[in-house]
Parts: sequence; structure tokens; C-alpha cells
Amino acid sequence: MPVLDNYFNVIEAAEVLGVHWETVKRMCREGRIPAKKIHNMWLIDKNEVAKFASNYNEPRRGKRKK
Repeated sequence: MPVLDNYFNVIEAAEVLGVHWETVKRMCREGRIPAKKIHNMWLIDKNEVAKFASNYNEPRRGKRKK
């Protein structure tokens, strides 16, 4: 679909950012990543993902240590 070639879904954006796709959904809901919600899918402009990725530096959460 040529119209959507300039957009990522949350799974594709998560791969670029190196985070879980649910994290990308949450950041879209919170407005931290500019995105548009069409029906039940977030569409994120590829340029916005690149811009966000250049500034994104949050600590990664992982499994808890015992």
C-alpha cells in the first residue's frame, strides 16, 4: 500500500527502537511518540520514529534479580 509506506506500525517501530511493541503502544497513548490511531492500529511516521530514536535513552527493564 503506497500511502502507508511512510508509516510504521507498533511492531515495526518497536524493532527500530529496540523495545517491546506494548511499550511503543503505551508511548503513543501517552503522546511521547507522535502517532495517529486509525481504528485499532497506531500509525507512526517513519521520520518521527527516527527523531524519537535519536533522543530515546531510557534504561531497559528486564527480569528482576533475586
